[in-house]
Amino acid sequence: MANDLLKGKRGIIFGALNSQSIAWKVAERAHEEGATFVLTNAPIAMRMGEINNLAEATGSKIIPADATSVEDLDNLVTQSMEILGGKIDFVLHSIGMSPNVRKKKHYTENDYRFYSQTMDVSAMSLHKTLATLYKHDAMSEWGSVLALSYIAAQRIFPDYNDMADAKSLLESIARSFGYHYGIKNKVRVNTISQSPTVTTAGQGIKGFQEFINFSEQMSPLGNASALACADYCLSMFSDLTKYVTMQNLFHDGGFSNTGVTQPVIERFGDE
Repeated sequence: MANDLLKGKRGIIFGALNSQSIAWKVAERAHEEGATFVLTNAPIAMRMGEINNLAEATGSKIIPADATSVEDLDNLVTQSMEILGGKIDFVLHSIGMSPNVRKKKHYTENDYRFYSQTMDVSAMSLHKTLATLYKHDAMSEWGSVLALSYIAAQRIFPDYNDMADAKSLLESIARSFGYHYGIKNKVRVNTISQSPTVTTAGQGIKGFQEFINFSEQMSPLGNASALACADYCLSMFSDLTKYVTMQNLFHDGGFSNTGVTQPVIERFGDE
């Protein structure tokens, strides 16, 4: 049920690849709640995805941009303000990629060229995006920027590899830039640490299905779906959360605060 939660708000949504993507769900729900926005993804990702269908369904324009390129981000921000007719109220950063994970490198034997790419795409791109928005004075007062994270930033999940390091940096950038952007014009910057979710990116991680099964049994409420995450993102874009900033917000059914659950105990007891 739509409530016009984002009526009149303008945004930029990074990372919608296909209908499994959290960014895709955010776009669909933002449209339902009255927002207008620009969709963007790297040109290579756009060739792999179905973003044109999403753009048509939501009446949105697509601006290809490599989020690691300041030149591309300059173009994205200036064009978005022209298309949307004003400053930006919300931005979703839903970007992550690790060549080391794709190549199945062990963490202790990572290729450092790949490692640098992981950090640039998955974390430094947030800093570049925020710096570009800041430079162009593109965000409205009380605007909201969100980036998607994962609890591997705080805990060890061996096969998450260098993406864990990237998520740690991502969360640090959100805190640091959240301070400076809050001082400048009350822009909020947060990360959401989502349950493991079936997406194209997630499925590339070794043992991903085991991640999901374990998390489901370790979460009192169960794993949060992509659609539930989208709803949470919308609440963070809305005026109902104006004083939440510089936070890493766990959206994981209680996983992050659970030591052990009865189903897990019983499973080990059966062995």
